[in-house]
Amino acid sequence: MFKRLMIALCALLIAVPAFATEHLRLATTTSTENSGLLAELLPPFEMANACKVDVIAVGTGKAIKLGETGDVDVVLVHARSKEDKCVDGGFGVGRRDVMYNDFVLLGPVSDPAGIKGGVDAAEAMGKIAAAKATFVSRGDDSGTHSREKQLWKAGNVTPAGDWYLEAGRGMGEVIVMAGERQGYTLSDRATYLAFKEKTPLRIVVEGDKRMFNPYGVIMVNPAKHPHVKVELAQKFIDFLTSTEGKKLISGYHRSGEQLFYVQ
Repeated sequence: MFKRLMIALCALLIAVPAFATEHLRLATTTSTENSGLLAELLPPFEMANACKVDVIAVGTGKAIKLGETGDVDVVLVHARSKEDKCVDGGFGVGRRDVMYNDFVLLGPVSDPAGIKGGVDAAEAMGKIAAAKATFVSRGDDSGTHSREKQLWKAGNVTPAGDWYLEAGRGMGEVIVMAGERQGYTLSDRATYLAFKEKTPLRIVVEGDKRMFNPYGVIMVNPAKHPHVKVELAQKFIDFLTSTEGKKLISGYHRSGEQLFYVQ
């Protein structure tokens, strides 16, 4: 019995390397995670390449910082000015457009700022500030937070006071928090649709061209961080921008609505 057990154990140990997988480290935004898109995209890539993608979902600023310090192999984010700065600084290479959606202003049904149905996001932000209506900000240097600050600036507002709350949280958590406080917030449409059943908030302003939200993918520069898995990272970038990847992105729906569009 003992002999058979030892033989089985040795066979298992010999077999382990066959099941070993290569790991790709991906830093991306909470919106790609919260929306459920990664759960659709990653399994086909992992299966085709016998690998595992280890996801770190944070704000765009933090995701790019992880790339700059070499803690990940590739980043998938949505703040073009930050992306360009990363590439221009030599921290990232081979940036490609992947997809886009848009931002929307969410608010309570009571709409204390009176902005429902508007299409000028900056004007709406000004009305929220004037009414001192509760606004919950990501406050985390994410792409959404960066766009929010641009809209405040466009509306000639410097948000401050008890009505303005900086959560320092991901998009899904902020939507829930804003709903609990019957406040307003800025969200990407995809995360809102994924959380629609968890919040009383509704879209109050949409359609402003300043709410366009493109996503890009960047490989961490192996010249700065030689441990970057160049071949696997490139395969991932190629997959996202391939016919197969685009089909998965375009075909992903929540609540009967398409969440992302390919470029």
